[in-house]
Amino acid sequence: MRYAKEHKDRTRQRIVDTAARRFREQGIEGEGVKSLMSAAGLTNGAFYNHFASKEDLAREAVTAAMRERVDRLRYWFASGEGLAGMIRSYFSVGHRDRPGAGCAVAIFSAEMVRHTDEVRAAYTEGVREFIAIAATHWASLSPEDALSRATALYGLMAGTMQIARATQDDVFSKAVLESGMHAALAMIEID
Repeated sequence: MRYAKEHKDRTRQRIVDTAARRFREQGIEGEGVKSLMSAAGLTNGAFYNHFASKEDLAREAVTAAMRERVDRLRYWFASGEGLAGMIRSYFSVGHRDRPGAGCAVAIFSAEMVRHTDEVRAAYTEGVREFIAIAATHWASLSPEDALSRATALYGLMAGTMQIARATQDDVFSKAVLESGMHAALAMIEID
């Protein structure tokens, strides 16, 4: 039985969305094709109707996850709360405890070195786009200084989230988040 192109496109998107979430929860290497397809409600055999390899899917899933983070930043700018609103949301226990819906950079950074140039390019493009949008917060600075500050801010955010998630002591983890939030809020003050 032949499916309509729309059905195939929706199925492919369902796989990408499931992979974007599951790769953030389990890591790209920690998630197998069989369990991923099961989570998407599909058979293992259907995978190769949509993707040439797991790396092919990883590229699309990383692109989707990075796009979610960029869209989230745009949301905060459109809401009028800007970087301050995004920072307060980012350094929350809810974000810490839900990596599948959270910051792809805090999850994927350590893994990227082990993936193809195509997967790494998808990651890099997402990071660059996030930083470029965040840099608009510092309109009074030179473009170079604004990009530098946005780059440092994103590194602080992702690194803080990695430490908070890796720490087994909940009280200490919350203190890490709180310290990161204060440091990030201080960084967005305009000189």
